[in-house]
Amino acid sequence: MIKVRYDQVYTDSTIVIITTKHYKEAKGDTMNDRKQHVIKMAHQLFIERGFQSTSIQDILEYSGISKGTFYNYFSSKNELLIALFKALYESMERKRDELLIGQDPSDLTIFKKQIELQMNTNKKNKLITLFEEVFVSNDEDLKHFLREGQKRMLRWVYNRFLELFGEEKQPYLLDGAIMFLGILHHNVKYYSIANGASADIYPVVEYSVDRMVTIVEDASITDQQLNKPEQMDDWFPEGNQLFHSNLVSTIRLLKADLAESNNEAIERLDFVKDELLHSKKSRKFLIESVLCSLRDDPKLDQTTVKHLDELVGNYFK
Repeated sequence: MIKVRYDQVYTDSTIVIITTKHYKEAKGDTMNDRKQHVIKMAHQLFIERGFQSTSIQDILEYSGISKGTFYNYFSSKNELLIALFKALYESMERKRDELLIGQDPSDLTIFKKQIELQMNTNKKNKLITLFEEVFVSNDEDLKHFLREGQKRMLRWVYNRFLELFGEEKQPYLLDGAIMFLGILHHNVKYYSIANGASADIYPVVEYSVDRMVTIVEDASITDQQLNKPEQMDDWFPEGNQLFHSNLVSTIRLLKADLAESNNEAIERLDFVKDELLHSKKSRKFLIESVLCSLRDDPKLDQTTVKHLDELVGNYFK
């Protein structure tokens, strides 16, 4: 009998044999706790001194670990920074998705709260400062990672716009998503300059979202389009936009059946989504094992689980 355990922060999965699971899980949890401790300590140093000005030796001394332990977790300081970004992104995305559970996805108020959550996450963790350091550096791997993150954010906004504005507005929604992110970014920047970095961010979010309602409606009336939504397929070669939209909406429906306390089922669903959308090579045998558990869950609508099964089957054809 095999149990699949999903690590929410690092999107890794481990197969745990029941007869030895207590030892292996305890050992894995201890290593993961240490790794998260190093990431947390390094994050504090990056905020205080800047990424470029923080050395690996600084991290070793501040976190109280040896050089060997550091390199057991990370091959470089850059890899540590990517692990930090991943941890923060995935935590934020999970909380952002939770705001939708049991809610009407076409409700603009929920969308505003989701954007507010992301902006506050950026502010709390000083992510904009770290992003700026990366983009002026010569490290192409770090730059590539952040560019991919920006594209994922664009895709998420586009999919949410489909839910907010409807399929009939689809031709104009990629343009809308691009404009929204630009408007939001610059509004936040200059609002913070005018009102201080600690100013409440919600008025900026509300203003920016409300402007998009008018912009999308105007583009629809005048039938003006700059970028076709099909462009998304070129930007995301790991899977087409239709598959992504269907997978996200199906998993969202299944999550709506679950209580917030049902963490195990929610983690299984998150694992399937991340394995299919974000892994370099999706591990079919792990996904099938998770799907088997979902089929046996009486709390889930099995018609929707069957649809998820079909999506996964088509993905691996």
